[in-house]
Amino acid sequence: MSSPQKGEQGEQYFSATPHSEDRRRVLTVNLRGHTVKVEVSNGVFSAAGLDKGTAVLLKEAPTPPREGTFLDLGCGWGPLTLALGFESPQATIWAVDVNDRAVELTRRNASAHGLSNVSAVTEHELPESTSFDLIWSNPPIRIGKEPLHQLLMSYIPRLTEGGRAYLVVQKHLGSDSLITWLSQTLGTEFAVSRYAISKGFRIIEVARSTSHSTQRITEETVNE
Repeated sequence: MSSPQKGEQGEQYFSATPHSEDRRRVLTVNLRGHTVKVEVSNGVFSAAGLDKGTAVLLKEAPTPPREGTFLDLGCGWGPLTLALGFESPQATIWAVDVNDRAVELTRRNASAHGLSNVSAVTEHELPESTSFDLIWSNPPIRIGKEPLHQLLMSYIPRLTEGGRAYLVVQKHLGSDSLITWLSQTLGTEFAVSRYAISKGFRIIEVARSTSHSTQRITEETVNE
């Protein structure tokens, strides 16, 4: 969610319950080689089509594992969720958004394409015990630095050992400073890096180490 979208009454796409009229329409989009029809509405992020940041993430992110538990954080109407569902039909995919209308649209779009492995929920409906092998996100940068940091720290530490997160952020909206903050905040158990650069966007990779690699790093530090 890299650019602001407002409904008819000036509300932000990250409003929990949009007050603008719910006017549905159908778009045709290409999601990593899958051309599909999706339902969108105003009051939801990128209602006019696939936004540039999400398109960059879809192009640059590596092929997801065949199985595991995945998270689309800030799902909007569901482009990342659908792509994950098409590529990893055996995975369990959670789509999370604060916006009730976005959650409903993602649920409807996944159902329309037979993706029974997708659960679209609000953050309060996601079981707290759930951990993730993969996270894809176009995070809502414009909610402000502190709320954004709180959001990311609510989910990224829930990566499993060896798990990966891929975030897309515009360079001029603080992608490089976010890399530094994530690295300092998450600590040595996580490796944070710039995975790819495209069209003014950065793909940030967060990789959680395994117990074996963490032990090796600790031993090397002691030996030094």
